[in-house]
Amino acid sequence: MIIGRAGKTAAATLVERTTRFTAILGLPFGKDSTGLADALIEHTTVLPALFRKTLTWDQGSEMARHTHLAQATGLEVYFADPRSRWQRGSNENTNRRIRRYLPKGTDITDHQPYLNAIAEELNEMPMKCLDWLTPREAYERLLTSDVASTA
Repeated sequence: MIIGRAGKTAAATLVERTTRFTAILGLPFGKDSTGLADALIEHTTVLPALFRKTLTWDQGSEMARHTHLAQATGLEVYFADPRSRWQRGSNENTNRRIRRYLPKGTDITDHQPYLNAIAEELNEMPMKCLDWLTPREAYERLLTSDVASTA
């Protein structure tokens, strides 16, 4: 999650580890465990099964409904060790990139079209770790590969 000014607003960030494909989810019902679980359930149930296997999260109270989330989506939810951000390196790096658009100390909007536009821009940036493919290209390539068809 990225947290806004005074901890009052937030957005959930999801990064697919292999392709670095990013989604930013507004939290119109709040950043508590219910609001977050509802947003994650709504988003992940429409993902292809290939990308709906596991979720690694921080040890925050916002994931108190992780069992409900797992039952509703089929995701296996894992928790990073406390104060071990390196266990979620791709997500932490992506959050730094998102902060270019949503700086610390500002309110985080829950206007989903705006958050989608930010994610779309990030997903169109070529990345060295992807052999200069964009995350979108890598995501699409993985979806159409033999691995995806046997998953």
